[in-house]
Amino acid sequence: MRLRALATAVPRFRVEQAEAEDFAARHFVGAPEMGRLRSVFARAGVATRYMAVPPHEVAAPGGHARQSARFVAAATDLLETAAVACLGRAGLAASDVDAIVAVSTTGIATPSLDAHLMDRMPFRADVLRTPVFGLGCAGGVSGLARAADMARALPGRRVLLLVVELCSLTFRPADRSPGNIVATALFGDGAAAVLVEADADAGAPEPVPHGWRIGPGGEHRWARSLDVMGWRVEDDGLGVVFSPAIPALVREKLGEAADLFLARQGLTRDALAGLLCHPGGAKVLDALAAVFPGASSQPAGLALAGDVLRTCGNMSAATVLFVLERAATVAAPGPHLMLALGPGFTASFLLLAPTAGGRSSGAGLEVSGMRSRT
Repeated sequence: MRLRALATAVPRFRVEQAEAEDFAARHFVGAPEMGRLRSVFARAGVATRYMAVPPHEVAAPGGHARQSARFVAAATDLLETAAVACLGRAGLAASDVDAIVAVSTTGIATPSLDAHLMDRMPFRADVLRTPVFGLGCAGGVSGLARAADMARALPGRRVLLLVVELCSLTFRPADRSPGNIVATALFGDGAAAVLVEADADAGAPEPVPHGWRIGPGGEHRWARSLDVMGWRVEDDGLGVVFSPAIPALVREKLGEAADLFLARQGLTRDALAGLLCHPGGAKVLDALAAVFPGASSQPAGLALAGDVLRTCGNMSAATVLFVLERAATVAAPGPHLMLALGPGFTASFLLLAPTAGGRSSGAGLEVSGMRSRT
Protein backbone atom coordinates (compact mmCIF):
# COMPACT_ATOMS: atom_id res chain seq x y z
CA MET A 1 0.00 0.00 0.00
CA ARG A 2 1.19 3.50 -0.68
CA LEU A 3 0.20 7.06 0.03
CA ARG A 4 0.22 8.61 -3.43
CA ALA A 5 -0.57 12.23 -2.53
CA LEU A 6 -1.34 14.39 0.50
CA ALA A 7 -2.50 17.98 0.84
CA THR A 8 -3.56 20.11 3.79
CA ALA A 9 -5.60 23.29 4.05
CA VAL A 10 -6.40 25.92 6.66
CA PRO A 11 -9.10 28.63 6.60
CA ARG A 12 -8.19 32.24 5.93
CA PHE A 13 -8.58 33.78 9.39
CA ARG A 14 -5.22 33.65 11.19
CA VAL A 15 -5.35 34.24 14.94
CA GLU A 16 -2.30 35.00 17.07
CA GLN A 17 -2.22 33.46 20.54
CA ALA A 18 -2.23 36.90 22.17
CA GLU A 19 -5.46 37.65 20.31
CA ALA A 20 -7.00 34.39 21.52
CA GLU A 21 -5.97 35.18 25.09
CA ASP A 22 -7.50 38.66 24.89
CA PHE A 23 -10.71 37.14 23.50
CA ALA A 24 -10.86 34.68 26.40
CA ALA A 25 -10.11 37.35 28.99
CA ARG A 26 -12.96 39.50 27.69
CA HIS A 27 -15.40 36.66 27.18
CA PHE A 28 -14.74 34.77 30.40
CA VAL A 29 -14.42 37.84 32.63
CA GLY A 30 -15.64 36.93 36.08
CA ALA A 31 -15.32 33.18 35.48
CA PRO A 32 -13.85 31.63 38.66
CA GLU A 33 -11.29 29.60 36.72
CA MET A 34 -10.14 32.28 34.25
CA GLY A 35 -7.57 33.90 36.53
CA ARG A 36 -5.93 30.57 37.36
CA LEU A 37 -6.04 29.28 33.79
CA ARG A 38 -5.02 32.40 31.91
CA SER A 39 -1.38 31.29 32.03
CA VAL A 40 -2.33 28.21 29.96
CA PHE A 41 -2.26 30.41 26.85
CA ALA A 42 1.46 31.02 27.32
CA ARG A 43 2.17 27.37 28.09
CA ALA A 44 -0.01 25.74 25.42
CA GLY A 45 2.73 25.62 22.77
CA VAL A 46 0.52 27.52 20.29
CA ALA A 47 1.64 30.74 18.59
CA THR A 48 -0.94 30.95 15.81
CA ARG A 49 -3.95 29.05 14.57
CA TYR A 50 -6.51 29.42 11.78
CA MET A 51 -10.26 29.74 12.16
CA ALA A 52 -13.25 29.41 9.86
CA VAL A 53 -14.65 32.70 11.21
CA PRO A 54 -13.08 35.51 13.25
CA PRO A 55 -13.13 35.04 17.06
CA HIS A 56 -15.75 37.72 17.67
CA GLU A 57 -18.15 35.94 15.31
CA VAL A 58 -17.65 32.59 17.04
CA ALA A 59 -19.10 34.04 20.24
CA ALA A 60 -21.90 35.98 18.52
CA PRO A 61 -25.47 35.05 19.44
CA GLY A 62 -27.15 32.56 17.16
CA GLY A 63 -27.11 29.20 18.84
CA HIS A 64 -26.26 25.69 17.77
CA ALA A 65 -28.35 25.75 14.56
CA ARG A 66 -26.36 28.71 13.22
CA GLN A 67 -23.03 27.14 14.15
CA SER A 68 -24.05 23.83 12.57
CA ALA A 69 -24.96 25.51 9.27
CA ARG A 70 -21.62 27.32 9.37
CA PHE A 71 -19.86 24.02 9.99
CA VAL A 72 -21.30 22.33 6.89
CA ALA A 73 -20.53 25.29 4.63
CA ALA A 74 -17.02 25.98 5.95
CA ALA A 75 -16.06 22.30 6.22
CA THR A 76 -17.11 21.65 2.63
CA ASP A 77 -15.13 24.69 1.45
CA LEU A 78 -12.00 23.50 3.23
CA LEU A 79 -12.37 19.90 2.07
CA GLU A 80 -12.72 21.09 -1.51
CA THR A 81 -9.47 23.05 -1.23
CA ALA A 82 -7.60 20.05 0.21
CA ALA A 83 -9.12 17.52 -2.21
CA VAL A 84 -8.37 19.59 -5.31
CA ALA A 85 -4.76 20.09 -4.19
CA CYS A 86 -4.31 16.40 -3.34
CA LEU A 87 -5.68 15.15 -6.66
CA GLY A 88 -3.62 17.75 -8.50
CA ARG A 89 -0.45 16.48 -6.85
CA ALA A 90 -1.42 12.94 -7.84
CA GLY A 91 -2.11 14.00 -11.44
CA LEU A 92 -5.65 12.64 -11.20
CA ALA A 93 -9.20 13.90 -11.59
CA ALA A 94 -12.07 13.51 -9.14
CA SER A 95 -13.55 10.93 -11.51
CA ASP A 96 -10.50 8.71 -10.90
CA VAL A 97 -11.45 8.24 -7.23
CA ASP A 98 -13.24 5.00 -6.42
CA ALA A 99 -13.96 5.43 -2.71
CA ILE A 100 -14.06 8.21 -0.11
CA VAL A 101 -13.52 7.97 3.65
CA ALA A 102 -14.62 11.23 5.31
CA VAL A 103 -13.65 11.87 8.95
CA SER A 104 -14.88 14.64 11.23
CA THR A 105 -16.06 14.96 14.83
CA THR A 106 -16.51 18.72 15.31
CA GLY A 107 -19.87 18.93 13.58
CA ILE A 108 -22.80 16.86 12.35
CA ALA A 109 -23.86 16.73 8.73
CA THR A 110 -26.64 14.61 7.23
CA PRO A 111 -26.26 14.26 4.25
CA SER A 112 -22.62 13.73 5.14
CA LEU A 113 -19.82 16.08 4.13
CA ASP A 114 -18.67 13.80 1.30
CA ALA A 115 -22.12 14.07 -0.29
CA HIS A 116 -21.93 17.86 -0.07
CA LEU A 117 -18.49 17.75 -1.70
CA MET A 118 -19.80 15.58 -4.53
CA ASP A 119 -22.12 18.42 -5.54
CA ARG A 120 -19.04 20.62 -6.05
CA MET A 121 -16.51 18.21 -7.58
CA PRO A 122 -17.06 15.76 -10.46
CA PHE A 123 -16.74 12.52 -8.52
CA ARG A 124 -18.45 9.55 -10.15
CA ALA A 125 -21.96 8.75 -9.01
CA ASP A 126 -20.87 5.22 -8.04
CA VAL A 127 -18.04 6.27 -5.70
CA LEU A 128 -18.14 4.33 -2.43
CA ARG A 129 -18.62 6.62 0.59
CA THR A 130 -17.77 5.96 4.24
CA PRO A 131 -18.39 8.90 6.59
CA VAL A 132 -16.82 8.44 10.04
CA PHE A 133 -17.82 10.35 13.19
CA GLY A 134 -16.70 10.11 16.82
CA LEU A 135 -12.97 9.35 16.59
CA GLY A 136 -11.92 12.83 17.73
CA CYS A 137 -8.20 13.53 17.65
CA ALA A 138 -7.51 9.88 16.74
CA GLY A 139 -9.45 10.22 13.49
CA GLY A 140 -6.48 11.12 11.31
CA VAL A 141 -4.61 7.93 12.17
CA SER A 142 -7.60 5.59 12.26
CA GLY A 143 -9.03 7.21 9.14
CA LEU A 144 -5.83 6.60 7.19
CA ALA A 145 -5.74 3.02 8.45
CA ARG A 146 -9.36 2.46 7.35
CA ALA A 147 -8.66 4.01 3.93
CA ALA A 148 -5.67 1.69 3.50
CA ASP A 149 -7.79 -1.30 4.56
CA MET A 150 -10.39 -0.36 1.97
CA ALA A 151 -7.76 -0.02 -0.76
CA ARG A 152 -6.36 -3.45 0.16
CA ALA A 153 -9.83 -4.94 -0.09
CA LEU A 154 -10.44 -3.29 -3.47
CA PRO A 155 -7.35 -4.01 -5.58
CA GLY A 156 -6.75 -1.41 -8.24
CA ARG A 157 -9.09 1.12 -6.62
CA ARG A 158 -8.11 4.58 -5.39
CA VAL A 159 -9.34 5.70 -1.97
CA LEU A 160 -9.48 9.36 -0.96
CA LEU A 161 -9.31 10.11 2.76
CA LEU A 162 -10.87 13.44 3.73
CA VAL A 163 -10.40 14.84 7.24
CA VAL A 164 -11.75 18.17 8.44
CA GLU A 165 -12.12 19.60 11.92
CA LEU A 166 -13.51 23.06 12.71
CA CYS A 167 -12.86 23.13 16.43
CA SER A 168 -13.58 26.87 16.65
CA LEU A 169 -17.22 26.33 15.71
CA THR A 170 -17.79 24.12 18.76
CA PHE A 171 -17.25 27.12 21.04
CA ARG A 172 -20.16 27.51 23.45
CA PRO A 173 -20.35 31.07 24.80
CA ALA A 174 -22.19 30.04 27.97
CA ASP A 175 -19.64 27.38 28.94
CA ARG A 176 -17.14 28.80 31.45
CA SER A 177 -15.71 25.45 32.46
CA PRO A 178 -11.94 24.87 32.71
CA GLY A 179 -12.11 22.51 29.73
CA ASN A 180 -13.65 25.17 27.50
CA ILE A 181 -11.04 27.73 28.57
CA VAL A 182 -8.20 25.29 27.83
CA ALA A 183 -9.79 24.45 24.46
CA THR A 184 -9.80 28.16 23.61
CA ALA A 185 -6.03 28.19 24.16
CA LEU A 186 -5.37 25.12 22.02
CA PHE A 187 -7.78 24.50 19.19
CA GLY A 188 -7.68 25.59 15.56
CA ASP A 189 -9.28 24.55 12.28
CA GLY A 190 -7.82 22.55 9.40
CA ALA A 191 -8.37 19.87 6.78
CA ALA A 192 -6.38 17.24 4.89
CA ALA A 193 -6.88 14.98 1.88
CA VAL A 194 -4.87 11.81 1.28
CA LEU A 195 -4.95 9.53 -1.76
CA VAL A 196 -4.24 5.88 -1.00
CA GLU A 197 -3.81 3.05 -3.48
CA ALA A 198 -2.16 -0.32 -3.97
CA ASP A 199 0.74 -0.66 -6.40
CA ALA A 200 -0.26 -2.35 -9.63
CA ASP A 201 3.15 -4.00 -9.55
CA ALA A 202 4.70 -3.95 -6.09
CA GLY A 203 8.11 -4.72 -7.58
CA ALA A 204 8.18 -1.70 -9.87
CA PRO A 205 5.93 1.12 -8.64
CA GLU A 206 5.86 4.42 -10.49
CA PRO A 207 7.90 7.16 -8.80
CA VAL A 208 6.25 8.94 -5.87
CA PRO A 209 8.79 11.42 -4.46
CA HIS A 210 8.53 11.99 -0.72
CA GLY A 211 5.78 9.41 -0.34
CA TRP A 212 4.98 6.70 2.19
CA ARG A 213 4.38 2.99 2.26
CA ILE A 214 1.47 2.18 4.57
CA GLY A 215 1.73 -0.80 6.89
CA PRO A 216 -0.51 -2.29 9.58
CA GLY A 217 -2.64 -0.25 11.92
CA GLY A 218 -4.09 -0.95 15.32
CA GLU A 219 -5.92 0.51 18.29
CA HIS A 220 -5.89 0.19 22.05
CA ARG A 221 -8.84 1.28 24.19
CA TRP A 222 -8.59 1.59 27.94
CA ALA A 223 -11.61 0.38 29.92
CA ARG A 224 -13.70 2.77 32.02
CA SER A 225 -12.19 5.84 30.37
CA LEU A 226 -15.22 7.40 28.66
CA ASP A 227 -14.85 10.60 30.68
CA VAL A 228 -11.27 11.33 29.55
CA MET A 229 -11.97 12.99 26.19
CA GLY A 230 -14.88 13.67 23.88
CA TRP A 231 -18.09 15.69 23.63
CA ARG A 232 -21.17 16.11 25.78
CA VAL A 233 -24.28 16.86 23.74
CA GLU A 234 -25.72 20.02 25.29
CA ASP A 235 -28.75 22.12 24.38
CA ASP A 236 -26.50 24.76 22.81
CA GLY A 237 -24.03 22.43 21.06
CA LEU A 238 -21.16 20.07 21.77
CA GLY A 239 -19.55 20.53 25.18
CA VAL A 240 -15.86 19.67 25.33
CA VAL A 241 -14.66 16.85 27.61
CA PHE A 242 -10.96 17.37 28.20
CA SER A 243 -9.52 15.72 31.31
CA PRO A 244 -6.44 17.30 32.94
CA ALA A 245 -5.25 13.73 33.58
CA ILE A 246 -4.43 13.11 29.89
CA PRO A 247 -0.65 13.83 30.15
CA ALA A 248 -0.36 11.51 33.16
CA LEU A 249 -2.31 8.79 31.36
CA VAL A 250 0.07 9.09 28.40
CA ARG A 251 3.12 8.68 30.65
CA GLU A 252 1.64 5.75 32.57
CA LYS A 253 -0.32 3.82 29.95
CA LEU A 254 0.78 4.57 26.38
CA GLY A 255 4.16 2.81 26.44
CA GLU A 256 2.68 -0.59 27.20
CA ALA A 257 -0.02 -0.19 24.54
CA ALA A 258 2.55 0.89 21.94
CA ASP A 259 4.80 -2.04 22.85
CA LEU A 260 1.94 -4.51 22.36
CA PHE A 261 1.15 -3.07 18.92
CA LEU A 262 4.80 -2.97 17.84
CA ALA A 263 5.47 -6.49 19.10
CA ARG A 264 2.74 -7.81 16.80
CA GLN A 265 4.76 -6.33 13.91
CA GLY A 266 8.08 -7.69 15.19
CA LEU A 267 9.27 -4.23 16.25
CA THR A 268 10.24 -2.32 19.38
CA ARG A 269 10.27 1.36 20.26
CA ASP A 270 14.04 1.42 19.79
CA ALA A 271 13.66 0.19 16.19
CA LEU A 272 11.56 3.18 15.13
CA ALA A 273 13.11 5.70 12.75
CA GLY A 274 10.49 8.32 13.50
CA LEU A 275 7.35 9.21 15.44
CA LEU A 276 4.48 10.89 13.61
CA CYS A 277 2.23 11.98 16.43
CA HIS A 278 -0.75 14.16 17.10
CA PRO A 279 0.75 16.76 19.45
CA GLY A 280 -2.37 17.47 21.55
CA GLY A 281 -0.73 20.21 23.58
CA ALA A 282 2.60 21.10 25.16
CA LYS A 283 2.03 18.87 28.20
CA VAL A 284 1.06 15.95 25.98
CA LEU A 285 4.25 16.46 23.93
CA ASP A 286 6.29 16.36 27.14
CA ALA A 287 4.56 13.11 28.10
CA LEU A 288 5.24 11.63 24.66
CA ALA A 289 8.91 12.55 25.04
CA ALA A 290 9.00 10.49 28.23
CA VAL A 291 7.40 7.48 26.50
CA PHE A 292 9.50 7.79 23.32
CA PRO A 293 12.79 9.39 24.48
CA GLY A 294 14.46 8.85 21.10
CA ALA A 295 11.78 10.83 19.27
CA SER A 296 13.19 14.18 20.39
CA SER A 297 16.24 13.73 18.16
CA GLN A 298 14.60 12.04 15.16
CA PRO A 299 14.22 14.10 11.95
CA ALA A 300 10.53 13.17 11.87
CA GLY A 301 9.90 13.33 15.58
CA LEU A 302 8.47 15.44 18.35
CA ALA A 303 10.02 18.70 17.14
CA LEU A 304 8.02 18.39 13.94
CA ALA A 305 4.80 17.77 15.88
CA GLY A 306 5.59 20.73 18.10
CA ASP A 307 6.09 22.93 15.05
CA VAL A 308 2.63 22.03 13.72
CA LEU A 309 1.11 22.75 17.14
CA ARG A 310 2.90 26.09 17.30
CA THR A 311 1.87 27.27 13.83
CA CYS A 312 -1.61 25.74 13.49
CA GLY A 313 -2.81 24.77 16.96
CA ASN A 314 -4.58 21.52 17.79
CA MET A 315 -6.82 20.77 14.79
CA SER A 316 -8.07 17.50 16.27
CA ALA A 317 -7.98 14.65 13.71
CA ALA A 318 -6.42 16.73 10.94
CA THR A 319 -3.32 17.67 12.95
CA VAL A 320 -1.36 14.45 12.54
CA LEU A 321 -1.75 14.65 8.74
CA PHE A 322 -0.10 18.08 8.82
CA VAL A 323 2.76 16.38 10.70
CA LEU A 324 2.87 13.62 8.08
CA GLU A 325 3.00 16.15 5.24
CA ARG A 326 5.94 18.00 6.80
CA ALA A 327 7.75 14.77 7.67
CA ALA A 328 7.88 13.45 4.10
CA THR A 329 10.94 15.48 3.06
CA VAL A 330 12.96 14.89 6.24
CA ALA A 331 12.06 11.38 7.38
CA ALA A 332 14.92 8.92 7.85
CA PRO A 333 14.72 5.46 6.26
CA GLY A 334 12.88 2.87 8.33
CA PRO A 335 9.64 2.32 10.20
CA HIS A 336 7.72 5.32 11.53
CA LEU A 337 4.96 5.03 14.10
CA MET A 338 1.98 7.29 13.52
CA LEU A 339 -0.14 7.73 16.62
CA ALA A 340 -2.91 9.79 18.14
CA LEU A 341 -5.15 9.62 21.19
CA GLY A 342 -8.89 10.06 21.01
CA PRO A 343 -12.20 9.52 22.78
CA GLY A 344 -12.82 6.13 24.17
CA PHE A 345 -10.07 6.64 25.62
CA THR A 346 -8.20 5.19 22.64
CA ALA A 347 -4.73 5.13 21.11
CA SER A 348 -4.63 4.73 17.33
CA PHE A 349 -1.45 3.39 15.70
CA LEU A 350 -0.25 3.03 12.11
CA LEU A 351 3.13 2.01 10.71
CA LEU A 352 4.57 3.82 7.70
CA ALA A 353 7.89 3.86 5.87
CA PRO A 354 9.15 6.71 3.68
CA THR A 355 9.76 6.07 0.00
CA ALA A 356 12.52 7.22 -2.31
CA GLY A 357 11.25 7.75 -5.84
CA GLY A 358 8.26 5.56 -5.07
CA ARG A 359 10.26 2.62 -3.70
CA SER A 360 10.46 1.61 -0.06
CA SER A 361 13.50 2.98 1.70
CA GLY A 362 13.90 -0.41 3.34
CA ALA A 363 16.05 -0.20 6.47
CA GLY A 364 14.80 -3.42 7.96
CA LEU A 365 11.25 -3.34 6.62
CA GLU A 366 9.36 -5.71 4.44
CA VAL A 367 6.88 -3.52 2.61
CA SER A 368 4.21 -6.19 2.32
CA GLY A 369 3.96 -6.86 6.03
CA MET A 370 5.83 -3.87 7.47
CA ARG A 371 7.78 -6.25 9.68
CA SER A 372 11.32 -5.98 10.92
CA ARG A 373 13.77 -8.45 9.38
CA THR A 374 15.50 -8.58 12.71
